[in-house]
Amino acid sequence: MSERPVAIADQGGWWHARGRPHPALRPFLSSYDGYWEETAVPSRMRTLPTRTAVVIVNLGPPMFLRPPGPSGGRHGYGSFVAGMYDGPGFYEHPGGQLGVQLDMTPLGAYTLFGVPMARYSNAVLELSDLLGRDAAVLVDRLAGTPGWGDRFDLLDHCLLRRLDGGPAPDPEVRRAWDLLLRSGGTAGVAEIAADVGWSRKHLTHRFREQAGLPPKVMGRVLRFERAVGLLARGVAPAATAAACGYYDQAHLNREFRTLAGCTPTELRDGGAEPQLLTTGAELR
Repeated sequence: MSERPVAIADQGGWWHARGRPHPALRPFLSSYDGYWEETAVPSRMRTLPTRTAVVIVNLGPPMFLRPPGPSGGRHGYGSFVAGMYDGPGFYEHPGGQLGVQLDMTPLGAYTLFGVPMARYSNAVLELSDLLGRDAAVLVDRLAGTPGWGDRFDLLDHCLLRRLDGGPAPDPEVRRAWDLLLRSGGTAGVAEIAADVGWSRKHLTHRFREQAGLPPKVMGRVLRFERAVGLLARGVAPAATAAACGYYDQAHLNREFRTLAGCTPTELRDGGAEPQLLTTGAELR
């Protein structure tokens, strides 16, 4: 039996188990998040752009996802990886959810899965598309393991084996990512390019290839993510706009319509579809 500390919480019909990954993996993801429903209830939720790629190791019924964009049709998935989004998506589930969620930094996903993030921006891949037959083995072993600590140990083993063989991001891309994070998404592309010693065109190409979105779009997502967090804490839209580097509240409203599919007030007050908020605030 695993000796890993696991925090278990009852979230009103949902149960949540959280554990820390191996220290070597923590630059890429801050936690393993197990979840299960006490009672099977169908659900439909809005997904919002964040700074993370979402990995779902699904141990229950399939879920149905619609990525952003006009071409994003509704498809059923077992275990999957959702790339970086620059618009709202949706997922539907018949109920009885059970699985593990991993919120990875885009550069962490690039290293651990060995596939350029640009290949599945605003898209979803089955876990088997990235791990091959190892995906089915992992799902079967997790399903057959009763304790969450032991399940998280299995995830450590799987991801650590991939760590050494995966591609490393360019140092310049890593630096650009850090600059965007530190600035809350307000650092300009010209400023970042000058810092790393690349042209804007080369920076945009390499950053998009490895992180999934161009640096300008990634900055928009980071500002939006911060704004969502402030609104959720009760900060007024006008104050949120000023804090997150928007020109004014009208600019904030336009960005929310693009990235969330609704206004800040609709999102804050629950007038839009229910949403899944994943801030990724602990990740770097």
